[in-house]
Amino acid sequence: MKVEVKIESAFQEPKVIILTDRMTDEVNEIVRKLTENVPQMIAGFQDEILKVLDQGEIIRVYARNGKVFASTNDGEYSLRARLYELEERLDRNSFVRISNSEIINLRKVKAFDLNLAGTILVSLLDGTVTYVSRRYVSKIKQVLGV
Repeated sequence: MKVEVKIESAFQEPKVIILTDRMTDEVNEIVRKLTENVPQMIAGFQDEILKVLDQGEIIRVYARNGKVFASTNDGEYSLRARLYELEERLDRNSFVRISNSEIINLRKVKAFDLNLAGTILVSLLDGTVTYVSRRYVSKIKQVLGV
């Protein structure tokens, strides 16, 4: 993909034009990102105190007992959003879904152990160990280029 930026004083507002020979997933993703109005901040509750979480601080987001939590170095935060909503709001370059109940921050992964038959063990920087479910193994391998 080529990117070109032109600075012209005649334009008071940025204008984006995409030139392509066909619609692809990449083009659709670019259009979606440019037109979405979903706020990218994540709000979490800890002891009835609301804190806006920086996505870079989030280690993982997971569902347990019908509730959704975000794990950071500062502790666990209860979130008032569904996992699929958070998957859309989190940076796709950093976060990846590894099961129906968990999303991890790839920048907070210490190691992936591919030796297990049919699944992948994930060691996170905070010491947490989790697993990629069988359904998501091929997706993770694709993300890792394996």
